[in-house]
Amino acid sequence: MKIAFVGKGGSGKTTLSSLFVRHLAATESPVVAVDADINQHLGAALGLTEAEAGALPAMGAHLPLIKEYLRGSNPRISSAETMIKTTPPGEGSRLLRVREENPVYEACARTVRLDAGEIRLMATGPFTEADLGVACYHSKVGAVELCLNHLVDGADEYVVVDMTAGSDSFASGMFTRFDMTFLVAEPTRKGVSVYRQYKEYARDFGVALKVVGNKVQGPDDLDFLREEVGEDLLVTVGHSDWVRAMEKGRPPRFDLLEPENHEALRTLRTAADASYRNRDWERYTSQMVHFHLRNAESWGNEKTGADLAAQVDPGFVLGEPTVAGNAH
Repeated sequence: MKIAFVGKGGSGKTTLSSLFVRHLAATESPVVAVDADINQHLGAALGLTEAEAGALPAMGAHLPLIKEYLRGSNPRISSAETMIKTTPPGEGSRLLRVREENPVYEACARTVRLDAGEIRLMATGPFTEADLGVACYHSKVGAVELCLNHLVDGADEYVVVDMTAGSDSFASGMFTRFDMTFLVAEPTRKGVSVYRQYKEYARDFGVALKVVGNKVQGPDDLDFLREEVGEDLLVTVGHSDWVRAMEKGRPPRFDLLEPENHEALRTLRTAADASYRNRDWERYTSQMVHFHLRNAESWGNEKTGADLAAQVDPGFVLGEPTVAGNAH
């Protein structure tokens, strides 16, 4: 299943993403973690040194390889150059699985060994000085969206994405790619403002959204969040000595995380698992087609010089049954 962590800058979404990834790894679940934030901090939160995190390959730098691999033998896509971030798969496209080896993972993913289990980590790459004034960060995140559009995941497999801050993910259709979106909110007016934006934008697309209250220090904070977000409040997280040690680069063993925080992570997993059981592969596919056609009309056709609407395979539905009939 695909899970996103979102929230305003400084809300703690990267920290909670990393804790959730550690929780999944400790149960020996297969995990692909993706750092899609403009500030690349997920690697460090998972225990990498600054040098190790800086050495992670950037997905954006490997976009031509990603496109060529995913295109496969799809006759509707004339070349990798005509693929954009929203290009949907069709007959002949190569699909990604969580548990496999493929050229995309070989180029873009690295294995991170945690004190309880291991995961694959991918990163969009940081917004560099060379990008200033000439590039948009959404072009880097486009590599993530393209991979998510071609990824068939099962109920016992997890793709966890640490998203860009605020409501930036609504600049494309990527916000519809997730079975569950956990919005990390502090008990402040600014903290819940992003929640209101997400709630409004996501309403028409059936996006499953739950709020994780972070930095909750007492009953008044809890009451505030309950009043502001209502039944969307799933769980709250307070001060953690374990997290403080992790932020200093000296994390204890993960099993020493506070019991109440372990319980909060189990609650997140239960909610995500329940949401995956409601996935409608036909709707999932139609949503990616919807956003592809919108992007094609607004800028994609002009940029590529091709009719990108012709890339849509009307008989194709992404899902478990399609895997056997597509090359890997």
